[in-house]
Amino acid sequence: MANSSVFSIVSSLAMVMWVLLIFLPKWKVTHWLAQFKLVPIILSLVYALYIGVSVYYGTSFDFGSLESVMNLFTKEDAVMAGWVHYLAFDLLIGMWMFNLNKKIGLSYFLMAPCLFFTFMLGPVGFLLFTLFSSLKKSN
Repeated sequence: MANSSVFSIVSSLAMVMWVLLIFLPKWKVTHWLAQFKLVPIILSLVYALYIGVSVYYGTSFDFGSLESVMNLFTKEDAVMAGWVHYLAFDLLIGMWMFNLNKKIGLSYFLMAPCLFFTFMLGPVGFLLFTLFSSLKKSN
């Protein structure tokens, strides 16, 4: 399958999960998917396939310098693997926050921006969630 097709599929899959987390947080299906992490598992399998094929064909993964990382990301397969990596891990953090919030109890109006920013800017959403959670616990 072409990388452009894989890109569309994995991006759409992640987007659907983010929409569920942000806009349908009380739906049973959202809770089930967040608990069992089905979408990140699928993304992880796609990632593992990209890495496995790269290793099979002798690609070296040199992360020892900025230049070597920049060189790695000039290859389409490496960029695809990196994209799927981002999708999977940002979504895992979003699901962790979603599940933890069942205990913390942040309102939807605080939680939705945390999830949105995790989706769009990863660590910024996590930072926001950490801040809101800390403030909630201190009250």
